[in-house]
Amino acid sequence: MGCLVSTPKDTGGNRRRPGSIGEVSVYVPGLRIPKPVDFSQSLSGHVSKTLVERLTAMRTRIVVMAGQEALTITRTRRKTTTQHGRSTLADLHQALEDYLPVLLGLVSDGSQLQFKVQFIWVNQEDDAEETAMFNAWYEVLSVLHLMAVLSLSQANLLLLPRTSADFYQPKASEESRRASIDIFLKAAGYLDCAVRHVLPRLPSELRRNLPVDLAEGVLRALCLQALGQGVDIQLGMAIDSTKATLAVKRRLACEMVKYWQQAQDNLMNLPLSNGWGEKHRHFVKWKYVEAKAAAYYYHGLILDEGNTEKSHGMAVAALQAADEYFEESKKACEVFNAAHPLSRNPPLWGTMKYLSEKIPKDTSSKVRINRDLYSHEKNMGTAPTLPDFALALKPNEYQLPPVDPSWNENVQLGHIGTNEVKRG
Repeated sequence: MGCLVSTPKDTGGNRRRPGSIGEVSVYVPGLRIPKPVDFSQSLSGHVSKTLVERLTAMRTRIVVMAGQEALTITRTRRKTTTQHGRSTLADLHQALEDYLPVLLGLVSDGSQLQFKVQFIWVNQEDDAEETAMFNAWYEVLSVLHLMAVLSLSQANLLLLPRTSADFYQPKASEESRRASIDIFLKAAGYLDCAVRHVLPRLPSELRRNLPVDLAEGVLRALCLQALGQGVDIQLGMAIDSTKATLAVKRRLACEMVKYWQQAQDNLMNLPLSNGWGEKHRHFVKWKYVEAKAAAYYYHGLILDEGNTEKSHGMAVAALQAADEYFEESKKACEVFNAAHPLSRNPPLWGTMKYLSEKIPKDTSSKVRINRDLYSHEKNMGTAPTLPDFALALKPNEYQLPPVDPSWNENVQLGHIGTNEVKRG
């Protein structure tokens, strides 16, 4: 059950496509925007007037706020605050959190109410401009996706470098970096919950017809990206720490490679060729290659600590691979920024600021030293295999909230709902 309606891309102007999105530290997909729905017409006679009015008011607020945020979320800007001192991102996120327990009453205990309302959202990565479904689980999925995207946007703002107090070079503060890791884990938690607990609730036919924005591969890729960028921040902090060993840095870099490789694998066969979708694919490729440059660099330094000609040769091969991947990553970055909507890099800082200076210098130095040590010319061969480490960073354990108690007061046509959505 659950009728599907998809609107082709050439039928209207609901989708907002900026020409440029400014500086990007974190990939943030364009916001999927909810369109108004008429709860009173769909739920009349099934749900109390009070509940209908509450659902209507809460969702209308989200429609208005999301529409306003969509005009600014894809532009480089400092945190915008409301008259109460809160950020607009935080206000919209809170509105979604408040709405979710009330919305879940429509799906509680397998209620048939989940099929009564047609929910419509404007897509960004899909060719279809908007997708409408008579299924409240589609609305839950869309809400979780939007909460994750808002979190990624918040992380992007935190990680845009600012001029430091000593005016030496722009960078993100340690406080902002630590806060961004927590936000990445929250975003990953929303997406992980969407994949494991919400997608399975949708009939297979509807799952096949979801917009690519909500395809399982995209949701998994966004989750892995959040974790990958969290590890990137951890690596940058390790680089700044005098206590972090080469082994720690190598492990973080190798884990980062796995996160980005898995993200790329999840996007492999999806039709991401439309605006944001194409840019999404380019971003993942760029970060994957960049991560490999970091991993081979630290692997090469550790191999160079060996005392044999073989270990030194493998070290040089690893460092040369790092240098090649670093050059490739710069080209991949240019491709990403040139894809529409246009973007640009913030001033270099953190992990890649350090590696952009160290990789070329250390590679050249080690090649020269090895040539001096071993008089005969020797082909170093292909780069050694990177070590395989278990992935340490996991999404936050986010669970769908209990159904709002107001559903217990709904006496129209018998009791509907329980205090908590059953989870698979």
